[in-house]
Amino acid sequence: MTQRQWFKLHGWCSLPIWMLFCFICITGTIAVFSHELTWLFNENARAVNPDGLAAMPVSELVGIVQSQFPNAHITTVMTFEPYLINAVMFSSDEIPVGIAYVNQYTGVVQEVNQGITFINFMRSLHSWLLFPWQNGYSIGYYLVSAMSFVMIGALITGLVIYKKFWRAYTQPKIRVSKGKKSLLTDLHKHGGAWSIWFLILMSVTGLWYFTQQVFWHADIDIEGHPPLVETTDIPLGEQAQPPVSFAQALQIAEQRFPDIRPSFIMMPEHNRDMFKIMGGGDFIFFDQYSYRLDINPWNGEIARAVSPDSMGTLQTIQHIVDPLHYGTIGGLWTKVIWFIFGLILSAMSITGFLLWGSRTVKASKARRTQTQDQLHHPLPQEEAR
Repeated sequence: MTQRQWFKLHGWCSLPIWMLFCFICITGTIAVFSHELTWLFNENARAVNPDGLAAMPVSELVGIVQSQFPNAHITTVMTFEPYLINAVMFSSDEIPVGIAYVNQYTGVVQEVNQGITFINFMRSLHSWLLFPWQNGYSIGYYLVSAMSFVMIGALITGLVIYKKFWRAYTQPKIRVSKGKKSLLTDLHKHGGAWSIWFLILMSVTGLWYFTQQVFWHADIDIEGHPPLVETTDIPLGEQAQPPVSFAQALQIAEQRFPDIRPSFIMMPEHNRDMFKIMGGGDFIFFDQYSYRLDINPWNGEIARAVSPDSMGTLQTIQHIVDPLHYGTIGGLWTKVIWFIFGLILSAMSITGFLLWGSRTVKASKARRTQTQDQLHHPLPQEEAR
């Protein structure tokens, strides 16, 4: 292929869908700081601890919500960073679906959210564009994850076009005074050169999200279906509550994995359901769901225990992709890096479109001028032949 053909291919890898690509980049960049933005704009989501108290056990927080809403059915408990509250999800006669924001240091219910949270909204908007889910798939999820192919195409063709790209590291040059086109070209090239590692990372993780969606659509469960309580474990006759409490289930989980930090806990929904406890640990590249335990509420036995040490290949990939995609592997500092390069990637899609648009307009004007010249100055008959 010629250089001109590579250039055209580079443009068509991203420019026709630049608006969608740019929107996904911007929402993903915001989603990186969704927790911090929640803390900044919603004071009820802040876990203020002026007296330096130790965090209360999650089971006590559940008890506090239960005491304030006696007829509430607790379904899920979520924990976040230490500066954010714990979220206790429940349903009651007055509140069909509610999220109690409980300060884990003071035990105060600071808010009851009955809608979607900012964190869930931004992650949903970025991940599947708020398209509905049906039969295990979302068209929006396919659209977003398919952008990984666009990024790969743009990266490969960009490297072919921009020969000796490493000069952007050793001899960076932004021509500010050479006109709009030169400035946009330099910004686009330098942004692409400095973002090569980030483009590769986003492309690879995006390919996994696309593959994961295919698995979901085909009803292939990477984690495996959660086990059910055997009917023989359930005593005959009427019994209001299983003997194993929520607090005891957490103790069992901590005995099995001493370094577990529970982040997502689901209560049993029926007699044959189990406590589902998920959390993070001392594995830097794994997400906050890398530990998983299913605990029988009737006898306290661990029906299933999964940790990074016991995961298969696909399970390992599934649990390291999110930290790499959102930059949570190193806390706030890596989030800042991901945020900056997310902005660069968003700006590249805009500068690329502006360059493509200017060239398209220029080419269109040139064709019109040529056509008008031919109409006003036709070739002699001999030359036309």
